Order: sequence, then C-alpha cells, then structure tokens
Amino acid sequence: MKKSNSSDTALVWSSELGRVCPACGKAVASCICRKQRAHLAGDGIVRVRRETKGRGGKTVTVVAGVPVDDGKLKVLAGDLKRCCGSGGTLKEGLIEIQGDHCDLLVAELTKRGFTVKRAGG
Repeated sequence: MKKSNSSDTALVWSSELGRVCPACGKAVASCICRKQRAHLAGDGIVRVRRETKGRGGKTVTVVAGVPVDDGKLKVLAGDLKRCCGSGGTLKEGLIEIQGDHCDLLVAELTKRGFTVKRAGG
C-alpha cells in the first residue's frame, strides 16, 4: 500500500486491507483516529434546539455538544428518549429525539449537572 503525494487524493480501499481510513491510512477496523475523535472537543456547553428542515415537516429535538465519551452518550440518549417517552437516534455525536421536547430536555440535562443552552429560535 502506497500513499499518494497529492493532497487531493486519498486511498479509501485496498485489496490487501479492505476499507482504509483516509486520515490515518490504516484499515477501518484498526483505525485509531476515529476512536480519538471524541465528542469532548467543544466549549462544554450542551445546546438543545428544535429542527424541522429536511424531515418532511416533522419536528425533532437535537442535543449537541454533550461532553461525554461515545459509550456514555449512547446511554444518555436512551435515558433522554425514555424521559420524553419518544423515539430517537444518535447520529455523529448528536442526539435526535422525535418531537418538540426542548424544555423537558433542558430541565433534565441541567438536573444531571450539564451546562445547557437553548439554541435556535
């Protein structure tokens, strides 16, 4: 496997390794840069906002900037969904909960000791 010197091309698949991480050049299964890319990098403020864009008019509440690792974030997402009595998902460090639950989530996250701000309108 040979990396290209050109900055605008990156190896993404190799017959030897399979899928390759373009950042570190290792196989995706043994990639260390994704594990190091924690969602801790931020200002420590959790932001809660309501979104409808690109969802067919449906409303979701998005929680961003939670300063915990991936395992704890997954547990927190489940707890928040149960608190709201609603479904949701965890995508790329963002917790998305179906419906408009901004006030409830701000209160719950504040109770858990996070610094929370209501973002958006």
